[in-house]
Amino acid sequence: MIVRPVQSLFRSLPAANSDSRRPGAQAPLDLLIGGNRRMLYEEKGRLLRRFDKELLCIEPWGKDSFRVRASMNGKIQDFEWSALLETEKENAEIKIDGTRAQISNGRVRCELLPSGKMRFYRDDKVVLEEYDRNRFREEEEGFNSALELDPRTFVPLRGTDNFGLTVRFEADNTERIYGMGQYQQPCLDLKGCVIELAQRNSQASVPFMISNKGYGMLWNNPAVGKVFFGKNLTEWTAKSTKQLDYWITVGDTPSEIEENYASVTGTVPMMPEFAAGFWQCKLRYQTQDEIMKVAREYRRRNLPISVIVCDYFHWPYQGDWRFDSAYWPDPGKMVHELEAMGIKLMVSVWPTVEKDSENYKDLYERGMIARSEAGNRNHLGNASFLDVTNPETRSYVWNIIKKNYYDKGIRIFWLDEAEPEYTDYEYDQYRYQLGSDLEVGNVYPRLYAEMAYDGMTAAGQENVINLIRCAWAGSQRYGALVWSGDIDSSFTALRNQFTAGLNMGLAGIPWWTTDIGGFHGGNIHSPAFKECLVRWFQYGAFCPVFRLHGDRDPQQPPLSTTGGGRTPSGADNEVWSYGDEVLKICTKYMELREKMRPYIMEQMKKAHEKGTPVMRPLFYDFPSDETCWKIENEYMFGPDIVVCPVLHADARSRLVYLPDGDWIELDTGNGYAGRSTFETAAPIDSMPVYIKKDSAVLNQLD
Repeated sequence: MIVRPVQSLFRSLPAANSDSRRPGAQAPLDLLIGGNRRMLYEEKGRLLRRFDKELLCIEPWGKDSFRVRASMNGKIQDFEWSALLETEKENAEIKIDGTRAQISNGRVRCELLPSGKMRFYRDDKVVLEEYDRNRFREEEEGFNSALELDPRTFVPLRGTDNFGLTVRFEADNTERIYGMGQYQQPCLDLKGCVIELAQRNSQASVPFMISNKGYGMLWNNPAVGKVFFGKNLTEWTAKSTKQLDYWITVGDTPSEIEENYASVTGTVPMMPEFAAGFWQCKLRYQTQDEIMKVAREYRRRNLPISVIVCDYFHWPYQGDWRFDSAYWPDPGKMVHELEAMGIKLMVSVWPTVEKDSENYKDLYERGMIARSEAGNRNHLGNASFLDVTNPETRSYVWNIIKKNYYDKGIRIFWLDEAEPEYTDYEYDQYRYQLGSDLEVGNVYPRLYAEMAYDGMTAAGQENVINLIRCAWAGSQRYGALVWSGDIDSSFTALRNQFTAGLNMGLAGIPWWTTDIGGFHGGNIHSPAFKECLVRWFQYGAFCPVFRLHGDRDPQQPPLSTTGGGRTPSGADNEVWSYGDEVLKICTKYMELREKMRPYIMEQMKKAHEKGTPVMRPLFYDFPSDETCWKIENEYMFGPDIVVCPVLHADARSRLVYLPDGDWIELDTGNGYAGRSTFETAAPIDSMPVYIKKDSAVLNQLD
């Protein structure tokens, strides 16, 4: 360990009556003489700064990257919820010069100023710096201001060792920001947006962002909070936390940044071959006989299908995690027959337990159910949520799932209600073994995915994939295929899914899908909904997973008043349910998807090896083309396909921009030069798609 004591700070000391409790304030004289004189020092390849109650730690963490942590509790802690994997420690270069210091790791450098403010550089260019508005700052540090705003503010939560945390950075009006997970809004570029750091049905907070300035940042904190990417200020907040924790990386291109991120948070497994095909689902197949009839009809019609889904309430009670034998008499036989047809069965699993469940008493007594701070812990009618932050809960529940599903041959699960979906999302009302919902709640879906992944891999399964309704940073490494939740059946919702899918990919979640046609409100006899479904289906064929689902109208009544028969179902939702014209269009895109499967699996290999998003904005592949950074209604599906979905009702044409290269329009065979903008036809049976002229995928699609 090399210790370099701090040199004289006398010229910048505040008056004797100034408040030295703020982390950014200068130390009073008695603190320097009688207290800890090691204000700046190097320890085990890390740069540390101790000032009053704040301990700041900057350390190399992966290629061209730093992890930054700060604590007011006297120590830097490692928490099991961290999204960051342990990495080989890079050889950082640390220089300490009196009250200043800098640390370098490859192309990233952090300059630490006397006030405690940090500036981050890619090579010699500032890409991010903290926001500091205080008196008594040296002129070269920035503003000398009476606002008294520090870069890092910890506000004690009385009676606890937690704090409300705010971290501030300077804003740049030329900056474009992407990633952060899935939000139901049409903005692809998040600059100017307020982003809630919280999980909700159809919202997934995955707090990794990519900037066009050449850096990426992970907010490595599962606390409920908010980030504001404002014109005047970028501000991150956590409502309850023990320490600041974020990770920053630099690169020349979005792909370099994405690959650096994947190297420290993990990548998806290799997608199994079957998952690249078509997935059939509805709300809900009520019996074993019904689901088998649908599977046989797909085969009779010679329509390609890879997965069929047994949705929720096939169980007697929530928390039983088994089929109701009155309606599903022989699951093993069902799985065997489907396998013989080349179809996988996916089964819905919920993290909820009703009081009438055969497992409730045991789970309750063992402390495996999430607690409430006050009042009723039942969140969904008569059901409570599991505490999946408790590893004993994950092991206990998986053993039941294994016995009742996995041992019958089921190898893919639908992990629903993963946020979890608390009534009104009263985050301050619930508590887990790891801490309060306010402090750790955002990690719940990752641990839920980990429960199934660990159980399946322990049983010897490789290439795990499970559908799940939410995610946090690192979920990808547990085989999480995220879908965008219970969205409505409208073109507005379709436009929101367009941006959600691209930003999820950039946030490190390359396996993503939607309910084709939306979940709520689609009447199978409505011409307007049929149009929406067709446009969504065309788009869905060029998503990482191609999956039809929805709660369709008119509704179907329950079968009985007991067990799995209590729950109603939606209308039919098979591709032939909408008439011959819709069937013809759907068949075209199902067959197209089948032809693309070799190309899709190539992209899945890149996602597995490097974290490359399967679908991504044009700028990912063409970062030097400024127009590509402005296009928010097209995307790349792998490196060779430009997809131009039709996102508005009654549209029969649309404007297209093609980046560098020579391109062939898929449906017409017409050729187009890159760097061109033009209007193209988009009849109801066709979505504009363009393929690189020299791409091998062209031969696959002949």
